[in-house]
Amino acid sequence: MELFALMFNTLGTLLIAYAALNVHHRFRHEHKIDEAVFKAMKYEHRVGWTGIFLILISFALEIFILL
Repeated sequence: MELFALMFNTLGTLLIAYAALNVHHRFRHEHKIDEAVFKAMKYEHRVGWTGIFLILISFALEIFILL
């Protein structure tokens, strides 16, 4: 049961992160924003993908500990 809770939590977190990154990506490509906001969103995009990577590493470690 712990495994399912961990899987659903990780999946939910990844879906929320992906949705936020997808919105940033679309908004960035409209080019209706100034350069400072564009740079900030580009940075946030990189940080977001790093966060997703860390979530996946954490998930793998939790699975390793449970098994």
